[in-house]
Amino acid sequence: MTNFLKIYLPIYLLFYLLLTFVIPTYKTYKATGINPITFGKADNAHDYIGFVMKVLIGLLFVTVLLFSFGDTAYQYCAPILFLENNNIKFVGLVLIHISLIWIAIAQYQMSNSWRIGIDEKNKTDLVTNGIFSISRNPIFLGMIISVLGIFLIIPNAVNFFTALATYFIIHIQIRLEEVFLQSQHGNVYFACKKKTRRML
Repeated sequence: MTNFLKIYLPIYLLFYLLLTFVIPTYKTYKATGINPITFGKADNAHDYIGFVMKVLIGLLFVTVLLFSFGDTAYQYCAPILFLENNNIKFVGLVLIHISLIWIAIAQYQMSNSWRIGIDEKNKTDLVTNGIFSISRNPIFLGMIISVLGIFLIIPNAVNFFTALATYFIIHIQIRLEEVFLQSQHGNVYFACKKKTRRML
């Protein structure tokens, strides 16, 4: 399975990036003329989270590339040998594919309301149907599951740190977004919070 994963994982990550970032960004911009990427370089919590997320995504790509193309260098990622098990890897593969489909559906249902970060300039509709009727943050949930899946496929100290840091940074971002959505949508969002769980 290892040889297959060395070829497949870089291809999967490129496809993941294309499907969950490049295509939705292009479609939203084409339909609205609005850049859905709202993270900037200001000295505030929101933009700092955007920076940290870029670092974590970069770490994930580095570990996958080292696993695939740098056998010796990959050892510096500190592989966790007792988790090197084909059954665990299979679970990881199932998780990354389910999460990819889940994210793609959520982004489709968000349509032109999809954003990366908090858009304070352009008001968006509050999406509460479909997947959003069972999770207020399905895309974030999918991202957490994706990173967990990668860790199970290639378990090492760097991926463990990345998965843990991703979990916490996403939960901080969710809470920032909740404050913003409450101010923008008022009682409608308050009712949504009471009805639908934050994650699942």
